Amino acid sequence: MQTTIPAGYTSLLSIYDTQKAISLLKRLFEDRLAALLNLYRVSAPLFVEENSGLNDNLNGYERPVSFDILRSEHRAQVVQSLAKWKRVALKRYGFFPGKGLYTDMDAIRRDEDELDNLHSVYVDQWDWEKVILPENRNLDYLKLTVMDIVTAICDTQDTMQAIYPQLQTLGKLERRVSFVTAQELEDRYPALTPKERENAWLREHKTAFIIGIGGKLKSGRPHDGRAPDYDDWALNGDIMVWNELLGCAFELSSMGIRVDPKSLDRQLTLAGCDERRELPYHKALLNGELPLTIGGGIGQSRLSMLLLGKAHIGEVQASIWDEATVKACGDAGVTLL
Repeated sequence: MQTTIPAGYTSLLSIYDTQKAISLLKRLFEDRLAALLNLYRVSAPLFVEENSGLNDNLNGYERPVSFDILRSEHRAQVVQSLAKWKRVALKRYGFFPGKGLYTDMDAIRRDEDELDNLHSVYVDQWDWEKVILPENRNLDYLKLTVMDIVTAICDTQDTMQAIYPQLQTLGKLERRVSFVTAQELEDRYPALTPKERENAWLREHKTAFIIGIGGKLKSGRPHDGRAPDYDDWALNGDIMVWNELLGCAFELSSMGIRVDPKSLDRQLTLAGCDERRELPYHKALLNGELPLTIGGGIGQSRLSMLLLGKAHIGEVQASIWDEATVKACGDAGVTLL
């Protein structure tokens, strides 16, 4: 993919007002999300010990940013997400079922190969995690949580449009969530790629949650990659909306009910990652020493883009861009932060 600015695009807010709006948007959304999901804010690490098993492997090929520490024998890795760290933190901090945490997560994706309107080397998201009971490990509970997150997003949009009337030209997000499995999408659109299936579905349904990401479909290929050691592939998914400005499906959140000992055991074998069983985190999980949880990440820059009507993620975050992106944005009069 490459950066493409829609013809005639102009920002609805000045750079100065954009910065003010981003700050307000984040406060509003955090408060609403925390209220709906019963979450408390905590501090989180920027990096973890390399051999702890706490960092995420994402799709399995991304190289984490690593460095040595002068006065320590340990090597550190900048986090790629906090999915595993959060689960350990819930135990350490004494959270009980029904309670959860959220935090700011900043990451560096050095191997990001899609520097375009939506993808950056710099990742910022709200990471959240919540302790659940065994009886909550089902699709109904997952769907209810998804609907709460969509409610928080839509409520934030309503407030932002009341404060900045020019944003009302963007229209309203669809509050009703269309739930569809990755397998149903493959069955419906067998000739399309996963991204094309998402576009086809979201063009019609506007707000959707695609269930079941990581495991192989009937075609023998997964809808998308997902590490085997945080989400249960049968109980996870992505929250997506239709972005009218860019004309594409727009992912806001990757989330799911996390693996229990049984599903972790199965997925490590399916993914060919049995060596991870010896890492401290994985040993604890396989031994049933960590709480059952649900959690995910919600893109801060993605949400800012969407609710402020921005055409490029570089309008709401500061990063480094390739020459082609800088030229495309410059030619279109788009200012990258």
